[in-house]
Amino acid sequence: MILEMKVPSPGESIKEVEIATWLVKDGDYVEKDQAIAEVDSDKATLELPAEMSGVITLKAEEGDTVAVGAVVCLIDTDAAKPAGSAPAAEAPKAEAPKAEVKAEAPKAEPVQAPAATSYAAGTPSPAARKILDEKNIAPASVTGTGKGGRITKDDAVNATAVASMGTPTGGNRGTERTKLSMLRRKVAERLVSAKNETAMLTTFNEVNMTPINNIRNEYKDAFKAKHGGLGLGFMSFFTKAVTRALQLYPDVNSMIDGDYKVGYDFCDISIAVSGPKGLMVPVVRNAENLTFRGIEAEIKRLALRARDGQITVDDMTGGTFTITNGGVFGSMLSTPIINPPQSGILGMHNIIERPIAVNGKVEIHPMMYVALSYDHRIIDGRESVGFLVAVKEALENPLELLMNGDAKRALEL
Repeated sequence: MILEMKVPSPGESIKEVEIATWLVKDGDYVEKDQAIAEVDSDKATLELPAEMSGVITLKAEEGDTVAVGAVVCLIDTDAAKPAGSAPAAEAPKAEAPKAEVKAEAPKAEPVQAPAATSYAAGTPSPAARKILDEKNIAPASVTGTGKGGRITKDDAVNATAVASMGTPTGGNRGTERTKLSMLRRKVAERLVSAKNETAMLTTFNEVNMTPINNIRNEYKDAFKAKHGGLGLGFMSFFTKAVTRALQLYPDVNSMIDGDYKVGYDFCDISIAVSGPKGLMVPVVRNAENLTFRGIEAEIKRLALRARDGQITVDDMTGGTFTITNGGVFGSMLSTPIINPPQSGILGMHNIIERPIAVNGKVEIHPMMYVALSYDHRIIDGRESVGFLVAVKEALENPLELLMNGDAKRALEL
């Protein structure tokens, strides 16, 4: 029986996908549920599993855009599984390189030009001389291919000038043209839309990370031992500080829908993570109700799914506010772009020891710049600055404002 494999729908709003990579070759024997392709939608990269075992025939090329429901391959379920580890279809392909080598052998002998003995050897034609003068190239450095070794116009055009300031040398100057994935194209479209369609503004502040460092240094080993190897990172502190600030300044936790403002009484926090296909923004649902352990566990789960290419549309749908951490790449300061239709995004940055004034004295502390980009159409300066100050206050006094004065209980130790 010949089974037609069709593109499943990754989500309600997705009408087409792009074949990113075939993980099998035409004629291979595939097992049921084996991943045979990676497909890109405008929201995620998903694996396409084989519906049955059999010999596969591909009906689409890598890079093709196909509609949801279209046939992308056929599987002959009656075909017997070939003996051995390698499919028989691969045998002829193994011989191909040898045939190519033989075919190229006659080209190994270049045609040698006869030595020039004529009086014209090395003498440029009038047109060639003009070109060489413009390029500041000495005729003696050019080999003529004209009659008797004469330098022709083509010789002059193809001649390379002596390297000088601003002149390309003999190094590599190749270019590569690669089509962007559907996901990356959609991200680019959304970023440009956010810049063009929102009144985006960014406000900055700095955070003394000493209190958080002290708590992590004191409890991170016990936290890891108690919770099965789960690390106590910075992101749980920032997520708790953000959800607290969103409850204090609910306008930051809202969106514009035409002439209306849509507010939320929950905090779904989008966390930007880096995956093999680029930046992904999965969502931690109802983060305001999660403990430190719950936040760390959920972020780890989503990050692993993004790294392994298993992130789904549902994982990234929604979100009322975004946190992005450019500090892991060494960024000191940036202006993050809003993740539409959200109205705000918090940018974290690297931690640098800097001198600051503490009670009238200069002290060295680990400091981080934080940036809040927000849509000024719906969030005023008072709310935006107040929100960022609330985040700063919670991060600089986490024991009282995020842990109710009991770190062990908050960390479930």
